[in-house]
Amino acid sequence: MRAMAAKIALACALVLAAAPAPLAQEPANPSAINRSLLPADLRDDALISIRPAETALMISAIALLLFLIPGIGLFYGGMVRRKNVLSAFLRCFIVLGVVAIQWVVVGYSLAFGDDAWGGFEGGLGFFLLRDVGLDSHPNLAPGFPHQLFMILELILAALAPAIISGAIVERMKFSAYVVFCLLWTTLVYDPVAHWVWAPGGWIRNHGGIDYGGGLVVHLTSGTAALVCAMVLGKRKGLDTEDLHPHNLTLTAIGTALFWVGWMGWSVAASRGSWAAAAAAVVSTILAGSAGIASWTLLEFVQKRKVTLLGACTGALAGLVAVTPAAGLVDPFGALLIGLCTAPLCAYAISLKAKLGYDDSLDVSSVHGIGGLVGVLAVGVFASPMLTGTQGGLLAGHADLLFMQGLSALAVVAYTAVATLVVLLVVERVIGLRVSGEDEDLGMDLAQHGQRGYIMGEGELVGPR
Repeated sequence: MRAMAAKIALACALVLAAAPAPLAQEPANPSAINRSLLPADLRDDALISIRPAETALMISAIALLLFLIPGIGLFYGGMVRRKNVLSAFLRCFIVLGVVAIQWVVVGYSLAFGDDAWGGFEGGLGFFLLRDVGLDSHPNLAPGFPHQLFMILELILAALAPAIISGAIVERMKFSAYVVFCLLWTTLVYDPVAHWVWAPGGWIRNHGGIDYGGGLVVHLTSGTAALVCAMVLGKRKGLDTEDLHPHNLTLTAIGTALFWVGWMGWSVAASRGSWAAAAAAVVSTILAGSAGIASWTLLEFVQKRKVTLLGACTGALAGLVAVTPAAGLVDPFGALLIGLCTAPLCAYAISLKAKLGYDDSLDVSSVHGIGGLVGVLAVGVFASPMLTGTQGGLLAGHADLLFMQGLSALAVVAYTAVATLVVLLVVERVIGLRVSGEDEDLGMDLAQHGQRGYIMGEGELVGPR
């Protein structure tokens, strides 16, 4: 056996010795792309700079991110009365169609185009997605196709008005809501997104930080929800009828879906940075979990009972609050954010009856207050290792906390005024509320001609 092995080794040595010496060459680059294998129009340097790992990360994250839309639809659908379940879900779903068209035509350019108004809004450089191709972008999409970043931001732009719909369910006309979404996205969301995320945006240039959308998505939608609720007035029968959630199983399923979507959101916001993505995943899980624990503990202390709705709302509060901080804080900071936010949101909900407004599904209390807490928490818990700057208050610097507070104040003020203007325009042109008869019948039948449930003969299918 040993003799056979020796012969084989000798033969291999003779073959290697006889082989011609290889030509000298540079070390292989594992990320290099063979240009000859690409079509002629895809061989430029911008496309070669795309990194497969970052591209795959963004594609996967965006696929998960899309779960946010049906997730929030089911969450809301379970919390309304049975006669309004389809309407609640559809208002979350229709925004994808409305905002997608707006975003492709002009919205993306207004939000992320080159600055044209002194840090207030982008120009028309990306109008109809001009120059938004499969190449990378040094500021917006480093290492992955620019179009992927555009789609990521499209989903977030659609999410914001979908969140607002929870404040006006069961009483706002569907046509009015569609027009409102179009105008609000153009006049409120796009400018604020430019302030915070675009190169040249004034908040970004002054050092304000919003990792995932605490300012851009939650604080704008929470503020707008409060204004919408106050302008539309209370639902018919609020003080005399049972308006409790009709199917909390749907709400629980929605919670699970949007938590999955939130994971994609947290990773996508990293824009291919593996360190930020890893920190964001950890923070998202910890903050949501801490929100559940905090809210249910509060319920047990107050009522000696723990509810499914409370657990779902606590998870949402924790996720909302950690959004602006997810890739910027350590696990301990994320845990504290979730624990502290849930009681504050619960207290805000308790003030609703005292202040006399009807935010149907507590959007302003959860997304508005939760988003505000998260934005300020960045100024406290931000880690210098993750931000690349001096860090927050716990790192010995108060400048960031001051800028976060100023940014929040500016976003709330602008959103409130602009939302009021949009509502007044829609009211003048279309009208905002359905009739009292339609409210009695339910939005599903009155506005859409369908019912979410067929419960048997004798159900009301038209006006009394």
